[in-house]
Amino acid sequence: MLPLLRTPVATPHTLEEALSLLAEPGARILAGGTDILPNLKRGLGSPSTLVSLHAVDALRGVSVGDAGLSIGAGTTLTQVATSGDVKRMAPSLAEAAESVASPQIRNMATLGGNVCLDTRCRWVNQSDFWRGALGGCLKSAGMNPEASFAQAGVCHVVPGGKRCVAAISADTVPVLIALDATARVASASGTHRLPLAELYVNDGVQNLALEPGEMLLGVDVPTHAGARRERYVKWRVRGSIDFPLVSAALRFDLDAGALTQARLVVGVLGARPKQVAVQKVALGRPLDQALATELAELAHRQCKPLENVPYEAGHRRHMLRVLVRRAIEALADEA
Repeated sequence: MLPLLRTPVATPHTLEEALSLLAEPGARILAGGTDILPNLKRGLGSPSTLVSLHAVDALRGVSVGDAGLSIGAGTTLTQVATSGDVKRMAPSLAEAAESVASPQIRNMATLGGNVCLDTRCRWVNQSDFWRGALGGCLKSAGMNPEASFAQAGVCHVVPGGKRCVAAISADTVPVLIALDATARVASASGTHRLPLAELYVNDGVQNLALEPGEMLLGVDVPTHAGARRERYVKWRVRGSIDFPLVSAALRFDLDAGALTQARLVVGVLGARPKQVAVQKVALGRPLDQALATELAELAHRQCKPLENVPYEAGHRRHMLRVLVRRAIEALADEA
């Protein structure tokens, strides 16, 4: 059992208090703690203060308004998965939330924590001792610049690479991007909104486009009035607990049986999800077997996994093609 280093924990009760504490240099958010605490035990980061959000009620809850579905960042994944409003308006999001880890973890983990989940890599999500034997890497150096083993410029996945390729493995993120969700972000100086896809940058060390002191308040999913088919699929070695080794979110809007919108977003490739270009192929066509085969081939052609998470990259790429084809076939049967 790896010990957790002594770190001060602050427990604000209001959003204003939380943002004020988060503005302090080195402060980090503690929501459910299911990701950050294991990482801190591995020596991935050394925050000056952990700002616990468990007492900030304003960050929790699911509501429906004229603009659509609104979910607070502090809402647990269990609450997202079991919400009648989420199941009705964004069933693939409920699917994704329910697929995370185990019931015990989903009872603690929050939607905001999943959206802001740290990137993972087989070479960095190890103990400090294990990483030290390899001389560190781009991500461990970036997170712990004082560490004696850190050697900036070393990547064990892409030799000579200058950008960390640790992968985003959050289940809800591809779904939210496919559904055109918006992120609500706040700091002590104010709030703003941005498309969820723009919350991520292509850098595994820090893949969130959040400034120091900024915090995710929640996500909004717009209302869709017409016919829609959506699904989330992933492949992992075990049916629970494990992080996905490849994942895909699919969304198809139809009018009179013909596609008017098509989204295919793939996760666990790099630091941000990959939006596969499927619009030109899909628009105006029916959701059928032929389209399932074509879009699966497009995903296979456009997505090239790296050896950044366990299991062979080639097999993960093959599994992506299989997952996408089967998911679209199942949606075609429903349609």
